[in-house]
Amino acid sequence: MVLLLGLAACKPEPEALLMPENRPFELDLPAHFPEMDIPVDNPMTADAVELGRLLFHDTRLSRDGMVSCATCHLQHLAFSDGEAISIGIEGRTGLRNSPSLANVGFAPRLFMDGGVPTLEMQILAPIADENEMDHNILLVAEELNTDPQLTALAQSAYQQEINPYTITRSLAAFERSIVSATSKYDLYLQGEAMLTEEEMLGMELFNSDELQCASCHSSALFTDYEYHNIGLYLEYADPGRERISLDQNDWGKFKTPSLRNVAFTAPYMHNGSLNTLEEVIDFFAGGGESHPNKDQRIQGFEINQTEKDALIAFLNCLSDESLRHNPAFYP
Repeated sequence: MVLLLGLAACKPEPEALLMPENRPFELDLPAHFPEMDIPVDNPMTADAVELGRLLFHDTRLSRDGMVSCATCHLQHLAFSDGEAISIGIEGRTGLRNSPSLANVGFAPRLFMDGGVPTLEMQILAPIADENEMDHNILLVAEELNTDPQLTALAQSAYQQEINPYTITRSLAAFERSIVSATSKYDLYLQGEAMLTEEEMLGMELFNSDELQCASCHSSALFTDYEYHNIGLYLEYADPGRERISLDQNDWGKFKTPSLRNVAFTAPYMHNGSLNTLEEVIDFFAGGGESHPNKDQRIQGFEINQTEKDALIAFLNCLSDESLRHNPAFYP
């Protein structure tokens, strides 16, 4: 509570964040994307995003100086990490699989159980978690304040030194800049690319009433941001959304992940228990376990190898090479 009060106390007036020298950061979103809801008190500016980019790759956020945000969110893996469960300091195992951060700025709540309401608050959890960074953000700020480049950017972006406020706000600003919107599918929607016959078949299957993929992986972001129990287990070691809501009807429910860049974000599920897209399709085709909280849409379906290949071909159309190789995100 003291920390949260401190964060609120050092918040500058919104007008101060829009000083003429603090250039706005322009997001390049295609017409088929929704608008991103950016907080009035944390506008995206070039210096805020740049400070957040440097902090994202800074291992000083962890107690042993070995782990940064980028450790578990690798750009070439669409800001996921390829591990079943994320690994923190001293090789400690975290709670869940690291999700992609692509388009995280559109998410109404963070984490697979929706336990954090804003990006500004999100970084507080991994910094403090003993299995992730295991550090104290006040000590982090004290150390980072000895860095002239970071302190200059903090002053320019927020008219403050490096402190919990500027750390959390700038990281949020940078993460909002991680937009994935230039896949083959996006170009197809804009009339700039053609899908093959196999990819078209896959798209038809994806949107079909039989498979119902699009009922949860919906909109241009390929997620409904809702929480579902898909029958992965009869008994869940991880309670999922119930951990936050304390409602037994939410046991085993997890937020629908976006399928954008899904070809790069294996292994899949909240615990990385499925290794390939083919395994994921086979799981849903089998209908899952008969958990009492299972979403009624998970009923199973029939699919042959040709159709399975086509569905995977369509999912590959959601891959964004520009995201993976954009130098704006490099350390």
